[in-house]
Amino acid sequence: MRAALFTREFPPHIYGGAGVHVDYLSRELAKKIDVEVHCWGKQHSDVGRLHVRGQKPWSEITDGTTGKFKGALEALSLNLTQVKALEGIDVCHTHTWYVSMAGFLAKKLYNIPFVLTTHSLEPLRAWKSEQLGSGYAMSSWMESTAIHEADAIIAVSNGTKADVLRAYDVPAERVHVIYNGIDLDEYQQTADTTALIEYGVDPAIPYVLFVGRITRQKGVTHLVDAIRYLPPETQIVLCAGAPDTPEIAAEMRAKVDEARHHNPHIVWIEKMVTRAETIQLYSHARVFCCPSVYEPFGIINLEAMACRAPVVASATGGILEVVVDSETGYLVPFKQDPVTSFPVDPDQFARDLAAKLTTLLKDPAACKRMGQAGRRRVEQHFAWSSIADQTIALYRELINRRK
Repeated sequence: MRAALFTREFPPHIYGGAGVHVDYLSRELAKKIDVEVHCWGKQHSDVGRLHVRGQKPWSEITDGTTGKFKGALEALSLNLTQVKALEGIDVCHTHTWYVSMAGFLAKKLYNIPFVLTTHSLEPLRAWKSEQLGSGYAMSSWMESTAIHEADAIIAVSNGTKADVLRAYDVPAERVHVIYNGIDLDEYQQTADTTALIEYGVDPAIPYVLFVGRITRQKGVTHLVDAIRYLPPETQIVLCAGAPDTPEIAAEMRAKVDEARHHNPHIVWIEKMVTRAETIQLYSHARVFCCPSVYEPFGIINLEAMACRAPVVASATGGILEVVVDSETGYLVPFKQDPVTSFPVDPDQFARDLAAKLTTLLKDPAACKRMGQAGRRRVEQHFAWSSIADQTIALYRELINRRK
């Protein structure tokens, strides 16, 4: 069997959970089948049964406009380029709307099964219009077209499956739940504090950690708003970079500057750090916070739990299937605006986040107990080997149907 995986993100160009997913899934699949990864960039490698081919969008588009819609046009141009040489491929598998049309076209041109993993849904991310401008209509069309044509849709949680069925008119039997996973050997608690010292984090002061992009979806500004309600001696480490837009970058800076008036112990690492550095940050955090307003799965929580950090997370989406309330951390509910997904009462959400974070900050024994429980949970339910086996079984089922 030879599978073609399409993705925007692939090492060394990873900025979100979908890229992490494809990185690990492709390597695990390649232990058992031949895998081609088609991604954005200059990557080109052949290691065993894993073959990586990176390409760039058409320069006429990249250099021809400054409109926010450029991202959607670049995606479509690259999708057209990526399907020109897929001879010998038995199944194609796309990840995120950025490459969804490549799967649609591969199915039509090569008569092969098309699998689509949805890591998020455009109809549930109205704030994307801030990032893509009028291109949001195009990204929504690309996603909708692909989802309706896919032979199988993989949802990364039961919550995401429910979202797919609400947002799109597709048969329930075409939607399969296969979770994200974690490399249990790589993500382990470490005593190393080199990265902490380098970035100005004081290992002697308990800290709340956030890791993620500066985007409406990840809710980092809600955590910043919560700082004023935390004990003043608390250290807050914001490992937050890759802002979606200049506007949200400016908003984040203003909020952090204001929060410093209430708490001087804020360390803002304004870039995406290495995996090894992230593991150090997880390992020494008193508590990890995931304040996402929309999260189909939340792979970031698995990473923290694997490193024995207790988690305080918003009670939404796939997070409900990862974090066990009062066992591996705390879930913080909030009332969502049905159109934007944002909290109806942002200040109350910030206060509720702060209350749960404070509970753990004041109880190191509970933090240790929940951290250990989190590690056990990821070991029992989220190993990549099992996820790859489930994915290959789905490939085989779809291929056999066409014989």
